[in-house]
This record gives sequence, C-alpha cells and structure tokens, in this order.
Amino acid sequence: MKNFFYGKKRVEESDNIELDLNNMPNHIAIIMDGNGRWAKERNLPRSMGHKAGVEAIREIVKECNKLGIGYLTLYAFSTENWKRPKEEVGALMKLLVEYLRKEFEELNKNNVVINHIGDITKLPQICEELLIESYEKTKNNTGLVMNLALNYGGRDEIIRAFKNMYNDIRCDKLTEEDINDKTISDYLYTSGMPDPDIIIRPSGEQRLSNFLLWQSAYSEFWYSNIKWPDFKKEHLHRAIYDFQNRDRRFGGIK
Repeated sequence: MKNFFYGKKRVEESDNIELDLNNMPNHIAIIMDGNGRWAKERNLPRSMGHKAGVEAIREIVKECNKLGIGYLTLYAFSTENWKRPKEEVGALMKLLVEYLRKEFEELNKNNVVINHIGDITKLPQICEELLIESYEKTKNNTGLVMNLALNYGGRDEIIRAFKNMYNDIRCDKLTEEDINDKTISDYLYTSGMPDPDIIIRPSGEQRLSNFLLWQSAYSEFWYSNIKWPDFKKEHLHRAIYDFQNRDRRFGGIK
C-alpha cells in the first residue's frame, strides 16, 4: 500500500478524507515536478514522462473545477527550462500545442478560463497564438481560472514589474507615494488574482524553484514524494485537507 507525507504525519492512501467545502483554498499553485524521474524509473524517454504528466493535469483541473477552486496555477515551463536539451524543449512545446487543441472544447464546456502567465513571446509562434486564442475564447467563463505558467520565473516577473513601474513614473502615470504592496501586485502577471493559499510540490523536492516569489509570502506549502504523473485527485484532497487543518495567522495572533 502506497503512503506519503501529509503535514508531519505519514498517512495511507486508504485513509478517508472529508473536506470542508466551506473552507476551500481559493488559489492552488502546483510545481509539476518529477516527470523525468518517473520516466527514468520505467526506462522510458523523458518525453514520455511529460506526456504522462499531461494526463495528471487533466484530472487535477477537472477536480479543482468540481470543488469550486477559483484559481489553479500550474508551473509548466520555467525561464530556466530553456537550458534543457533542445529535443526535450521541443517535445514540451509540442505537448503544449496538443494539450490546448485536444482539451480546449472540454475545458470551455466546463466553464474553465484558460489563462497564461510568463513571457509567452519567447515561445514558438504556434504556442503563443494558441495561448492567446484560448484565453480570448474562454475569458468570459465563470469557473476555474487555470493559469499555465510558461517561460515564467519569479525573479523575471519582479524585474519586469519594476521596469514597468519605473516607466510609468517617468510618464507621470505613477508616483513614488503610490507604490505599496498592492501596487506591486498590480504589475505582476497575476494582477487581480488572489495570492496562492497553498503551493503543492510532488516528487520529494522542497523548494520554490523561482515560482511565485512575491505571491507566496503567506502561502502554505505541501510536499509529497509522489511524482507528478502519479498525482491523483486523492492526493489533491489530502493536500487540501492538510491546508484546512493548519492555523493561518499571517503574522498575527489568534
């Protein structure tokens, strides 16, 4: 029987989890990690691990929408991932195109907004065009907002925000006195969205890896040794259950 860590306690997959539907996180962010190692364990090419990871995305997006989660941000391709072999990067871009084409109708039918964060202008043109088209066709949906973080890096995002603020100050659109937490948030890719309540990272690694650095100031973290292709809705439930049983004080005292 498989097991994993939730909080500081090891629990088994057979444990029944009862979620409080009145205390759901509004924004869940996931670092989708472990595709390559999943493939290596099975003597498969890394591309097969990424393909299996897409199947996990399908299940988790569907479940988040069913549970009434407002936002789901998926770390799909970082600014550092360009360092990977060209063949692997090419396979990832091909998978992105296949995912958007194959899943669009289902996602749109289920009222999902297909959004993106990151500098998508550096992606292949077909990827950029499909991402923009998918957003334009779903932006008025009222269900889950799915953010695909592509060519995204937290430091790059903050640098971009500071440059845009500086330009607006030079153009007298912004003053020094206007700058506060909300102002900076408004210049980020996630402008208008709530910060993630919980960040989930499967595969055993326990670091942010340049993901949502500003937004994660008070996020809860949930780690698991399960690699992303094996991540199921049951694991999502356990992460949410753990979140619901934490005491979030935001620096204050209850």
